Amino acid sequence: MNQYAGMARAGDNAALCDLRSDTVTRPDAGMLQAMAAAELGDDVYGEDRSVNRLEAVLAERLGKEAGLFVPTGTMSNFAAMLAHCQRGEEVICGRGYHVNAYEAAGASVLGGIALCPLPVRADGALDPAEIRAAVKEDDPHFPVSRLVSLENTHNGLAVPLADMAAAAEAGRAAGLSVHLDGARFFNAIIALGCAETDLAGLTDTVSVCFSKGLGTPAGSVLVGPAELIARARRWRKMLGGGMRQAGVLAAAGLYALEHNAERLAEDHARAADLAGVLRGLGAGDVSQATNMVFFTPADGRNDDLRAHLAAEGVVIGGGSSGAIRMVLHKDVDDGALGRAVQGLRSFYG
Repeated sequence: MNQYAGMARAGDNAALCDLRSDTVTRPDAGMLQAMAAAELGDDVYGEDRSVNRLEAVLAERLGKEAGLFVPTGTMSNFAAMLAHCQRGEEVICGRGYHVNAYEAAGASVLGGIALCPLPVRADGALDPAEIRAAVKEDDPHFPVSRLVSLENTHNGLAVPLADMAAAAEAGRAAGLSVHLDGARFFNAIIALGCAETDLAGLTDTVSVCFSKGLGTPAGSVLVGPAELIARARRWRKMLGGGMRQAGVLAAAGLYALEHNAERLAEDHARAADLAGVLRGLGAGDVSQATNMVFFTPADGRNDDLRAHLAAEGVVIGGGSSGAIRMVLHKDVDDGALGRAVQGLRSFYG
């Protein structure tokens, strides 16, 4: 299912409750104040102190040598793959993982990197045996297997550390490096109840997105070994991601690390509450993990439900059939969630 298909727009009149994604959040007063007070410089020259601080802080927190601030999570993953791989080399990843399914095949189209997608288990992990079987022989008929790209969370699922470690070890045993698409890294940390370094330490590089659960306007950070991050920085320039006074965005990221990481537990709790309401209504299949709820209406009236909720000031995404993803985030407080619950109950009452 394409999670981005058929998404309605909230419009200029802000919805009372927007459940389409955790990317729709807006900076609060504290974040805006931090952005306004940011120390700025030319980041391409390495002179933006706010960017330098964000890169250093996240790298230290995740136990890595260096960091690189980029505009988007897609660019962060792409720059990582380019830094790890040469043209004609291969990345082993999950078929439903973002780098394969939702980044427009940029690694292949623009980077000359082959993607080898594997089935993703129901728990969001890759099977180590599948990884071992996917690694190519040293034969000119095949691409050179170079990198395993993992994901956590995946569709909201926090993949257990043991499963992550097993997948990473399967790649390392074959001489591959390991990357983690940690777009919602801190959601995974909260759900797993582990230290940041416990998860980050399983892979060579980690991409962390700040414009999802952490609530910044834009920006991601790639962390890893200093030499590899230096290569990724060169790729960032070629990809058009070298910004100038980017500290206004980096300051938002620093604020988010201090104020918005631990509060992700609130989103998880509200997601569990919403899932409980939907199960109580008996209106379809419901699953929930971290801050995401997937609801498949039994009657197939997705469009009718969307229109009904929109009239109540509640925006949901999804297509005309199949599962509807509802994402909880910092801009959905108890009052907004109550509005959504009221709309659901009136539709199915």
